[in-house]
This record gives sequence, C-alpha cells and structure tokens, in this order.
Amino acid sequence: MFILYALPLGLVAGLLTGGRLDRLAQLELRWAPLAVLGLVVQVVVFFGPVADRLGTTGVPFYVGSTLLVLVAVLRNLALPGMALVAVGAAANLAAIVANGGYMPASADALATLGKDIGSGYSNSIVLPDPALAPLTDLFAMPGWLPFANVFSVGDVLIAMGVALALAGALHGARPVVRRGNSTQRTGTSEPSADGAGPAFNLPSLRR
Repeated sequence: MFILYALPLGLVAGLLTGGRLDRLAQLELRWAPLAVLGLVVQVVVFFGPVADRLGTTGVPFYVGSTLLVLVAVLRNLALPGMALVAVGAAANLAAIVANGGYMPASADALATLGKDIGSGYSNSIVLPDPALAPLTDLFAMPGWLPFANVFSVGDVLIAMGVALALAGALHGARPVVRRGNSTQRTGTSEPSADGAGPAFNLPSLRR
C-alpha cells in the first residue's frame, strides 16, 4: 500500500512545477498488459478465500507475478523514474527469493502497527535471521495513516520512482530513442540540441 501515496505525491509535484493533467494521456508504457497481469495475479493470490486455500502453493504465483512486473518496468527504463522503480523492485524480489518466496517483516515493525500475519497465504513472514535483512520490511508507516503497513527500502525506491514518473508525465516526458548519433523523443522528429544529451529536460523538478 506504500505506493498508493506515491500517486498523489507525483501528481501534486507535477502540477506545482507547471505540468498539465492532459499530458497523462500521452504517456507511453510498453508491455503494460504484462505488468497488469502480474498485479492482477497478486490481487487474486492474496484475496481472503483464495489465500486460505493456497497455503505454500501461493509462493510460485507471487514470485512469478513479481517477476512479470519487473520485466515490464525494465522495458520502460527510458522513462524518468523507472530506473528507481526497477532497482526497488529488484531489491524486493531478491529479498523474496532469498527467503523462500516470502518477504520477511520485522516483528518490531508489525508490533508498531499492532498487526500480525494472518492464517491464510501471505507474502510476509517473520524470521529470526532473514537473508538480505537490509532489504526486508524493516519499517512501519504511522498507524494513523490509511492502509498503514510495513515497508522496505525497495518500497521507498519504487514509490519515489513512481512519483517521479508521474510528475514527468505531466511535463510531457518521452522515452529516449537513439538513432545513429542523434537522440530523439518518441513521437517527435526533434533531436536533442547536442545530438547526445538526455531527452528529458525538467528543470522545474529540480527547484
């Protein structure tokens, strides 16, 4: 649920720096159906009645769906912010795979929220000595926030990347396409000024 807060943050940041909502319609995401499929699988896997029946058989569905989303993100690395999303997603996936298909959650972080892990299939697990511990869910959101949950460093990077990508979309950012010695934005025939510089130029985001 951590990413839910990145969406309004990106919108607000984009609007405050001169972006326009109508430019969202121009955002080009490649292999988007792959990412949607991965997210839908996760929603189904963690749905109460389904989770109760799956048990440990939910692990390959969770790992596989997470990998699908990561592949789709990698296909869109040319968009601003997607590199951060990819690093965060890869960090989370590494922690999940290293711990047998589960994301370890800190007992202290769960206690801060007054939560525990349910009886049905969950992507979370509490381990005394998890592998890749710095990449696991070590932190807790303030309990008064809606949808408060534990989160990892990877979740923070994903949220930052999503916010940046959304803000960039409001500024009309486009993926970089390199042809020979020129650099162009998709959907336009205008090369960059020096022929090799970045196609994303959002100086207002650096204020």
